[in-house]
Amino acid sequence: MHDEFLCHVTGYGICDGRRIGVPLGTYRAPTLALALWWLRDRASWIADRLDPQPEAGHFPAGALMPVADTVLDVPGVMRAWCADPGQQELVADELAAGRLIRIAVSDDTTEYELLAESVDAVRMHRTASALFTPVA
Repeated sequence: MHDEFLCHVTGYGICDGRRIGVPLGTYRAPTLALALWWLRDRASWIADRLDPQPEAGHFPAGALMPVADTVLDVPGVMRAWCADPGQQELVADELAAGRLIRIAVSDDTTEYELLAESVDAVRMHRTASALFTPVA
């Protein structure tokens, strides 16, 4: 069983013709349950910022604009992922087995990526790479 997990959230967009990643948060979770909680929390955080309630009153007139029907509903996808017990169990199983998980959702301008991996798996990979490096 893997005991500690590194979790990352990144937003990717195009700037001056290049793909640029902007870190939106990192967390070193001491347990699998906390890693899953953090990933769900960040997915909800992204959804709430992309799809705020316009009636909240703190937005200037015209600040929020609807998007075309052809644009993927990133907030809806994120909220659905958070609420799906089957998806949560799948992520938990993958992390517990030491595999990297990646959840990525894109709209017409930005890709939002949630990553998590076992600290033990990262260490084992680094150790194995160092042990089996060919000598020229």
